[in-house]
This record gives sequence, structure tokens and C-alpha cells, in this order.
Amino acid sequence: MRTGTTADRSLAVLAGALALAGLATGCGIRTTTVPVDAGAAPSRVPCEVSEGNLTTQAQPGVAVRVYLVCASELTPVERAASIPAEKALGDRVQVAQALLDELAEEPSSTERDAGFESYVRGPLTVSGARAGDPLGTLRLNRQPEDLPTAALAQIVCTLIEGAATDGSVVLGGPGAYGARGYRCDDETKRDPESALPTTGPLPSAS
Repeated sequence: MRTGTTADRSLAVLAGALALAGLATGCGIRTTTVPVDAGAAPSRVPCEVSEGNLTTQAQPGVAVRVYLVCASELTPVERAASIPAEKALGDRVQVAQALLDELAEEPSSTERDAGFESYVRGPLTVSGARAGDPLGTLRLNRQPEDLPTAALAQIVCTLIEGAATDGSVVLGGPGAYGARGYRCDDETKRDPESALPTTGPLPSAS
């Protein structure tokens, strides 16, 4: 006696296969493995260099702070600039030159690892006021307005903090243009690509 048709037996086999598949799924067994490339883990830029990694870009000297760019903002970094101690106390032009030299240096490996970069490119030299300039003017070998905005922001904020200014710095270039006063405020530090606040052109010294 035949206990079932061919179709019945096929249905029974199919049901058994489905039951086994259900058991495999319930036991946490994956029937296929698909590799997934999630990419590199996102990095976090600290924008901070510890005091133990104080950078001496040239020779050990006077501790100074220069402003570099990190995470699209200006952040101060401690450096040891090659300024004789007696000069650091009184020679504004030499101090300003040492600060510009530090800004034009490539960030150290420690600074790069922390996310710092500089937009200032050399050669960049500075001299004192010339006849008719406002008192305290610093003249660059390049017109300040021709520098990249972020580079000028680095220079202005660094000179204001390190070259004994009263909250602004008066800069001119090699040409006949009048000197202009620049300030470094919180907005400049947050967005060094924005236009710097100015206080000039300034009247000539009498």
C-alpha cells in the first residue's frame, strides 16, 4: 500500500529543510558571512602639546607663545625661541623677528601629531618704523594685506602677545602704503580666515 504521493513526500522534505534552517537561525549560526569594511576609526585631534614636549625649533632660548592653526582655530603653542635674554626685555624688532621665524618653521612632529599647522611662509623679515610711521610700527618685507588671511591672523596674535604691545600691533609693508593697526580678538582666534579688525591707516608720527 502506498502511504503518500510523490508530491506529499516532496512537501515533507521541504518542511524538514525549513525546520533545520529555523534551528540554525535560533542557535545563532550564520549561514553566510559577509565582510563589512567600516573604514578607519575617526581620529580626535587634541590641539594640545604637553609642557614636556616644549619645542625648540632653533636653539634653546626664551620661552615664547606662538599661534598656530588647529581644528580651524588659532591656538597658542609654547616654543623656546633663540632670543638672548637681554634682547627679549627691550629689543622689539629682534623679538618680533624671532617670533616670525618660529611661525615660519614647520611644526614639529609632536605639534603635527596634535593637529597643528602654520600658514606663515618665509622668508619673512621685520624692521622698525621708518620716517613718518606711527610710534611702534613694525615693517614687514611683504605687504600685510597680501598675506593669506590665516597667516596674517597668526602673525598679529603672536606679535600682540609676545612683542610687548598694548593690545594691537601696527604693521606696514615695504611699499609707500601707510601702516595699519591690527587687533586680535576672540572672533579672530575662532575663525582666522575672517577679516582681522583694524584701527587704521594711522596718522604719521609728527
